Amino acid sequence: MHDRRRFILACGAFVLVGSSAFTTGSLAHHGWSWADGEMYELTGVIRSAKLGNPHGMLKVTAKDGEWTVEVGQPWRNARAGLKDSMLAKGVRLTILGNRATDKKLKVLKAVRVVINGKNHDLYPERIS
Repeated sequence: MHDRRRFILACGAFVLVGSSAFTTGSLAHHGWSWADGEMYELTGVIRSAKLGNPHGMLKVTAKDGEWTVEVGQPWRNARAGLKDSMLAKGVRLTILGNRATDKKLKVLKAVRVVINGKNHDLYPERIS
C-alpha cells in the first residue's frame, strides 16, 4: 500500500511539472488569472490573425517586438463592432488590455481595440 501511495504522488508531481512546460503557450486559455490587473496600451500592426472559438489570437508587431494578443470570442467581437476583416494582416491598431504578470512574456488580453480612432470595447465592464 505504501508503494501505491508513492506511485500516485509521483504521478501527480509528474503531471504538475509536465503541465508547467506548456503554460506559456496556453496562458490565454485560462481567463484572467494569468494577467496583471493594470491596464497596458500597445500600438502596432497585425502580422497575423487566427480568429474564431474559443477566442481570436493576433500576432502584433510593435516597437518592442512581436506580441500575442487575445481578442474576444466571435460573438464578443461582433458585439464590440469588430469584423474579422478589421483584424487582418497589415491593420494598425491600439490595444488596451491586461498583459501577462510575467513581464518577460509579450502576451496581452485585449479589453479595448482601437482602429482608425474608433473604440471597440470587448469588456466594457473592465474599463474605468
